[in-house]
Amino acid sequence: MVVVQQSAHAHIPLLPIESVMSPSPIEILASSFFALAVLHTFCVKQFAHWAAGYPEGSLAENFFHFLAETEIVFGLWAASLFTGIAALEGSFTAAIEYVTRLNFTEPKFVFVIMVMAATRPVVRQAETFIGFLAGLLPLKSGTAFYLTALSLGTLLGSFITEPAAMTLIAILLKRRFFDRGISTRLAYATLGLLFVNISIGGTLTHFAAPPVLLVAEKWHWNTPYMFTHIGWRAAASCLTSALVTVFLFRKELNQHAAEAPTVPAIPFWVTALHLALTALVVNLAHYADVFFGVFMIFLGLVTATKEYQDELKLREGLLVGFFLAGLITLGSAQSWWLQPLIAKLNGTMMYFGATLLTAITDNAALAYLGTLVEGISEDMKYALISGAVTGGGLTVIANAPNPAGVGILQDSACFKGEGISPIGLFLGALPPTLIATCFFWWIR
Repeated sequence: MVVVQQSAHAHIPLLPIESVMSPSPIEILASSFFALAVLHTFCVKQFAHWAAGYPEGSLAENFFHFLAETEIVFGLWAASLFTGIAALEGSFTAAIEYVTRLNFTEPKFVFVIMVMAATRPVVRQAETFIGFLAGLLPLKSGTAFYLTALSLGTLLGSFITEPAAMTLIAILLKRRFFDRGISTRLAYATLGLLFVNISIGGTLTHFAAPPVLLVAEKWHWNTPYMFTHIGWRAAASCLTSALVTVFLFRKELNQHAAEAPTVPAIPFWVTALHLALTALVVNLAHYADVFFGVFMIFLGLVTATKEYQDELKLREGLLVGFFLAGLITLGSAQSWWLQPLIAKLNGTMMYFGATLLTAITDNAALAYLGTLVEGISEDMKYALISGAVTGGGLTVIANAPNPAGVGILQDSACFKGEGISPIGLFLGALPPTLIATCFFWWIR
């Protein structure tokens, strides 16, 4: 059996050196299922297409529709790994021990913060803030809101965490654009821009972006360091990418007034309590047992103020948490091939290698594995982290908040009932990724 040592600040366990050099049967099995899970994510649209070809309610229709749910992909293959470990070891005890040694704090946090950030008082406050800033721009209302939300709005991830920012901005974009008949081309361009800008937009501070958080303590990176070395580049890239997208789609965006829906006024004290409890959870992000207690109090508040609430996004939050838990379960056994690969790269290869590897792994996992490489230089550290966040929008699995955005936006009419295409997401994210590459690597 693989013996796993758990880092206090990461969800990826530290494997022994001999395990890295010579993978165990469990690691080979985990890597095989990981590859199948990645392949599965690229097939979800095809499964949805097949499901539409069967009578509604039939076994085949339900089966293919189940396989087309993006959020269940990694959880499904993680369950297969659990069963596979039990078969290899001849006991479910081995599989249970493998899972219980992992750290699932991040999926729990993403579930909680996604539900809290999606409540009407919090969304309304974010909408008011972004709307005020948009009103200062000499542009039509829809274009101004779009530009503000996808530039300054995505930078909120540096302060309220990336999952919370993803949830808020995705809800606002869905309400004002995705549900109002935008073209599929604009939908994928917006989706890619959102994912890339959220990924890089959390780097103004040292505590909000998962890949930065995992290296900040060991490498002694604080907020001033992050802002002067990486953060300003992220802010410039977010603004530039948003401006380019607005210019390319200016005719369509100018046709959307994007007016806020009329909703009853919310008392100040209700909003204040929501924001205070959300801030408390953000500050307790490393302590699942504690922030779940705060979440229970929050649920009580929501019940007591139900006249000012929408239906909680519990299903969406649980599915996203399940996705991330599956990613951790499978990704925890990938260091046997990832760590030696990282150790062999030079600066340029590290940056572009990290950008590409992030698309098929997870930028937090990649960053953590970089901390295991002894004697890594400052230039290599920069190349690893900047590359990891640059590639964070290319796929659903590249950045932890991405599944939250998919869960909120995938049922929009512009995707024609087939969900979000991985190829469409990749192509939509490619232009802002190239712009981020210019700021992070070529402007030095």
